[in-house]
Amino acid sequence: MDKFVIRGGNPLQGTVRISGAKNASLALMPATLLASGTFELRNTPILRDVNTMAVLLRSMGIASERNEHTLTLDTSGINNFEAPYEHVKKMRASVYVLGPLIARYGRAKVSLPGGCAWGPRPVNLHIEAMRKLGADIDLREGYIFAHAEKLTGARIHFDVSSVGATGNAMMAAVLARGTTLIENAAIEPEITQLAEFLVSMGAKIGGIGTNRIE
Repeated sequence: MDKFVIRGGNPLQGTVRISGAKNASLALMPATLLASGTFELRNTPILRDVNTMAVLLRSMGIASERNEHTLTLDTSGINNFEAPYEHVKKMRASVYVLGPLIARYGRAKVSLPGGCAWGPRPVNLHIEAMRKLGADIDLREGYIFAHAEKLTGARIHFDVSSVGATGNAMMAAVLARGTTLIENAAIEPEITQLAEFLVSMGAKIGGIGTNRIE
């Protein structure tokens, strides 16, 4: 069996650069869909999934530029509200665009992770959260078609705690009328980071605690 043998006793010294969290980046990047302007995300890791999300956002009209670990996103030119299968099949986090698109633009077309292949739907919690907020959802041809004139705050209870569904619900809720309460919410670090980012954009979020976001 493989093993590590560590012989200690020597003083440690040196400098290590800690990369930004991929999971947080994949939530913050689509959150920029919620407002028009230029966003600068620092300490963004240089990883394939981050690049895939950037490509998806560029297909929607967002201009992106990377300078080492700083990613700049300009959302002033958004003109497309679809996340096609070619992107979603590479990275399930692509479904994060669903909530922001519905909240800000009132419509979205997002591929299911399995495309037209029927079977278990791991995005059910995302869909039900959007419906709770007032979105009309239609599943056809392997896509989620969503429409809403205006989302309204609601009580959302997840039977299973889901990071992705919690993040999507938070992003949709910040532009919804009224207050949204998310119960059995995920409380991973990327959710806290997303909440802080949304607050920096002007959202009012409080009551973040054990499995509860208000």
